[in-house]
Amino acid sequence: MAGSALANTYTRSDNVVGDGFFDFFSWENIADPTTGRVVYLDQATAKTDNLSYTKGNSFVIAADSTTTLSASGPGRNSIRIKSNKTYKTHVVIFDVAHMPEGCGTWPALWETNESTWPNGGEIDIVEGVNNKGPNQSTIHAGPNCAIPASGGPQILGTIATTDCNSNDNGNAGCGITYNYDPNSIFSGFNSVGGGFYAMERTDTQINVWFWERSASGIPAGVSSPGDSIDTSNWGTPAAAFPSTSCDFSSFTDHNIIANIDFCGAWAGSADVYSASGCPSTCVDYVNNNPSAFTNAFFEFNAINVYQ
Repeated sequence: MAGSALANTYTRSDNVVGDGFFDFFSWENIADPTTGRVVYLDQATAKTDNLSYTKGNSFVIAADSTTTLSASGPGRNSIRIKSNKTYKTHVVIFDVAHMPEGCGTWPALWETNESTWPNGGEIDIVEGVNNKGPNQSTIHAGPNCAIPASGGPQILGTIATTDCNSNDNGNAGCGITYNYDPNSIFSGFNSVGGGFYAMERTDTQINVWFWERSASGIPAGVSSPGDSIDTSNWGTPAAAFPSTSCDFSSFTDHNIIANIDFCGAWAGSADVYSASGCPSTCVDYVNNNPSAFTNAFFEFNAINVYQ
C-alpha cells in the first residue's frame, strides 16, 4: 500500500485464476472448529472426488452430493482452503460466479490467522446459513473491540451487532447485514449471475463492497482488475468497521479462507435452523438428502490481491 494508512492506492500482488488456485491455496484436512457435520478433504482426495477442479479459467470447490451418511459415521465431504500467503494491509477482490446454497449449508469467504485467533482478528466477508440471506460481514476479535451503533462511516448495510469480542454473546461478533440487497448470497446471488466482493483492510478501517454482476457503476478495477487500484472512487461500502473502539493495528497477518460447512454451531443451532424454514433437523437433513447439495459449490472466476 502506498504511503500512509489513509492512502487508497494499491499494487497487485496476486492474480489467481484457473489452475493457479491449486498453488495459491492449501486444502485444510482438519476437524471442523465449529463442530459441523463435515469432513474437510486434502487436495489429492478433493481432486480425485471431483470436489475441487477447474473449468477453463474458473475454479470450483464443492461438497459431496451423492452420499447418504450414516448417523454414526463421519460428516459430508467438503472443502476448506486457506491461502499459503498471509496479508495485513491489503485489498482482496473475489469475482464469484456461484455460491453454495441449500438448507444446512454454511458457506464463508473470510480471513484470519488460526494461530493467533481471536486476538489476531477475523474478518468474515461473506457468510450465511441455511440458504437464508442476506449476507452478513462480521469481525471477531479479542477484548475491547467494538463498532459504534450510530455515527460511524456511511454504509449501505445495517448494523446488527456492535460487540466484536469473541468471548461475548456466543462469539456473535460485530456484524453488518446486507438488508438492502437480497441477492448478496445464496440462491439470490446465483440468480443474478453472481458478482464481486471486495474487502479493504487498513489499520484505521475495514471496508467491504458488493456489486451484483450486472450492476451499474462497478469500478473498472473490480470488473477488469489491472496492476493497480484506487479504492477512493469505489463508492459507499456495504459494510465499514472503523477503528475508533478497536485496535485493528493489533490484528495479525491473515490467510484468505473459503469453506463450505454443514450444520455446526450456527447453521445447526435448532432455533436458527427452524427459523430458516428448513425441514427435519439440520444433521438429519444433511445425512439423508445428498441430492439437495448439487448446488453446494463455490465457483470463482478470479481472486485478486493488492497491497
